Amino acid sequence: MASSPSFSSLFIFSATALLIFSSIAEAYNSGFILTLVNNCPYTVWPGIQPNVGHPVLEKGGFALNSLTHRSFPAPTQHWSGRIWARTGCTYDRGNFYCTTGDCGHRLECNGNGGATPATLAQFVLHHGHNDFSSYGVSLVDGFNIPLTVTPHEGKGVCPVVGCRANLLETCPPRLQVRSPAGHGPVVACKSGCEAFGTDELCCRNHYNSPQTCRASSFSEFFKHACPATFTYAHDSPTLMHECSSPRELKVIFCH
Repeated sequence: MASSPSFSSLFIFSATALLIFSSIAEAYNSGFILTLVNNCPYTVWPGIQPNVGHPVLEKGGFALNSLTHRSFPAPTQHWSGRIWARTGCTYDRGNFYCTTGDCGHRLECNGNGGATPATLAQFVLHHGHNDFSSYGVSLVDGFNIPLTVTPHEGKGVCPVVGCRANLLETCPPRLQVRSPAGHGPVVACKSGCEAFGTDELCCRNHYNSPQTCRASSFSEFFKHACPATFTYAHDSPTLMHECSSPRELKVIFCH
């Protein structure tokens, strides 16, 4: 006959459960959460990559069904990284693969970056003397999905930024990514750098400075459609906004 759990065992289990619950509650009550919203008419698979030295959030990726959202506690200390959407993901013979934004054929990216082209939301959380959270949206690596960042209850300059336009419909032929290749629908729009690989378009070598890295006709295509986004490597740093102590930063796909 199995023995009943001792009082001390039950106490330890209860205390541990209470500690875990308290930690989660404290994170949510700390006044800062990240929310990812899928307004697209299809499932997306968000990817989250921290910069070097920062922790992976939510294991780096998950599925997000159409018209649903997922909220989780933001880091309580300085953190920087990026969030993007993967599209067209499937399981095939035990392998996970995404048409755009793939992070090494994994559902949970666990620190891996995503394949380009992809629309990126970039963040630097908890910095400066007023607990700033900086955020911006980048098309430097191309476009795969409309995306905006919306702050809530912050102080200072806290605009909604991003790219609401569906650039898949207007992407120049030389920048188009189709799936299946050649004859399928347009699933992403390359940057000029990715399409042609020149030092000038990629802001490499001699062109790797604010003085020599300039906008191109390709980056201007993105800028015209989505002026509040970074479109080339040395684009204006004022596009990264500093919002003091927001309660929430919301990344909205297909806003």
